Amino acid sequence: MKINKYIAIIVLAASGIMTSCSDEYMNPTSASNFDSEYVFSTSDGSKKAVLGVYALFAQDSYTSRMSCVWMQNTDVEVTAPGAAPDGTRRDLWSLQAGLLTGFSDIKTAWDHNYLAIDRANQCIEGIKSSAVANTADMKMLLGESYCLRAYRYFLLCNFWGDVPYFRESAKAGMQLDIPKTDKNIIYSGMIQDLVNCEGDMYFADQFSDGIERMNREFALGMICRLSLFRAGYGMTKSGEMKHADDYLNVQNNDSLAVKYTINGVEKVARTSAEYYQLAKDYAQKLVSLRDRQLTDYATVFMNENKWIKPVNSDVLYEVAFGNTNGGGDVGWCIGVPVTASTYGATTIQVGYTPSYFFSFDAKDKRRDVCITRVSYTSDTQQSVLGVTSLAVGKWNRLQLKTAPGASSSKGTGINWPLMRYSDVLLMLAEAENELNGPTDLAKQMLKTVRFRAFSTDDYSTKVQAYTDSVSSSKEAFFNAIVNERAWEFGGECLRRFDLIRWNNFGKKIIETKTTLNNIGKALNGLELDNPDVAKYANYAKKMYYVQSADGKITFLNDYYQPTDAQLASWGTWTAISWGTSLYQKITATDNTVTYAPADYTTRCWRGYTDPTGLTPVPYILPISSQTVATSKYLKNEGYGLVLTNN
Repeated sequence: MKINKYIAIIVLAASGIMTSCSDEYMNPTSASNFDSEYVFSTSDGSKKAVLGVYALFAQDSYTSRMSCVWMQNTDVEVTAPGAAPDGTRRDLWSLQAGLLTGFSDIKTAWDHNYLAIDRANQCIEGIKSSAVANTADMKMLLGESYCLRAYRYFLLCNFWGDVPYFRESAKAGMQLDIPKTDKNIIYSGMIQDLVNCEGDMYFADQFSDGIERMNREFALGMICRLSLFRAGYGMTKSGEMKHADDYLNVQNNDSLAVKYTINGVEKVARTSAEYYQLAKDYAQKLVSLRDRQLTDYATVFMNENKWIKPVNSDVLYEVAFGNTNGGGDVGWCIGVPVTASTYGATTIQVGYTPSYFFSFDAKDKRRDVCITRVSYTSDTQQSVLGVTSLAVGKWNRLQLKTAPGASSSKGTGINWPLMRYSDVLLMLAEAENELNGPTDLAKQMLKTVRFRAFSTDDYSTKVQAYTDSVSSSKEAFFNAIVNERAWEFGGECLRRFDLIRWNNFGKKIIETKTTLNNIGKALNGLELDNPDVAKYANYAKKMYYVQSADGKITFLNDYYQPTDAQLASWGTWTAISWGTSLYQKITATDNTVTYAPADYTTRCWRGYTDPTGLTPVPYILPISSQTVATSKYLKNEGYGLVLTNN
């Protein structure tokens, strides 16, 4: 079912053209001109080289770490750490990653990003110098190489901020220990590359590998995404969140500019506003060239569970993990929890905040696709998850076509979506709103995404009237986009980076903690004279359900506590504690009773201590102490890093 891209790494290692990582993040092995010329003399050889760049997606640094596990804790995706820092990924969840200078996973991720970038640089140079460079297949492969390089720099800039910037491959004698380059220069360079190459790339329906390789629609979408990040906020060395316009000479530094032509009009993007325009232009270009209907929401992810890869549909590009060489961690570390089955078991490391569950409209069909309230203890036997244990429902190893065996864990072969068409539509709505407010164009994009989330009978209220209600101002519409992206992309782990570029990470943390505390207070009968608490008084104290003989659970309530009459009408039922769990009752030895926030709420974001939500969130990862020790330029200072737990 999958393309055999990961075999390529073995082929290329034998050919001697690939670099390797050792003690430093880039350490080249010399390659002969003959090897390079031979590999890139044909499209088949060049394809193998490009697939060697894709191969690094199959490493743990990406299959779990950078793709999903490290993309927490936000107002959407969250997993609770323990009571104190422990030197593992959990410190990243609690926003205390500055403590992890010796954490080997961080070094490996840094090294793998730069190894992928160096391989992409080798491909770019080899293809451009090839005698067959002007053929359609070679131009496509060149475009893929630029896309792969852009995506790896996108990860580096969002995890580490400003980073060393290499636009050519490592060679013997080349200076590889270099200072950091501002992330906005890197974004601009990557956008320019994609602007230059996207027209030569194949759409997914024009070549056999479809959405399992980076294609033209992905390139267009990536231009939009990178442009919004270039227009948005980022952490500076001073520890402040700023636009490039606020501290860089964007008008006179050409490395911060992108030149492009759209509909015959030549344009240059330098300022934040101009990058919003660039994002809008390329989103509209994709819509005009390859518009498509948004298919049934649940089917998008069921297709991935079943290894079905439709073109001209919602998914523009998904990482092809395949069922070999690891096969990816989707359905193992992220997805529906399975403790035992003929399909194997999971080790779930990505969850949701209870407030995310409560945020959905009760009629929104996306909620029960995004969120699962059950786990499986066998192929069919379900068990109820607690309110602080909600998991991602989009991927389920029990939906695989063939059971991989009771002892299986990783290697499900379920692909990971990197960009969907609905993302492009919401980016278009966001860019248009930033430029012109909630125009008809912006509103239509929002309606298009919401349309499939509700039944046809609810269109007038949940889509039309809702969109009108949030279009009273630019700010109101922006907040609606923030919410819509949460509901649309829950579990796809886009939220962390979005919150960074919007500079509302801290605000959303405080909103989430306040909501959880207020629900807990209300359902424990506390502070009901406070309207911010009292509005949750009828929320569900318990979750009621029945379980059929075949093990399936049917919930009898969701958001609200049932009345006594409802309970009586349901007959026999089972219940677990729900909203009351969000605040804890503490009884002292002298029987004095006090209440406090749940451990879950206290621990999840403990590295962010500003109750106002206004100061920057310490989201930047440190550079490994091993890398720092071998560098003249790279240090762990500034960028909001908190290196001690005092």
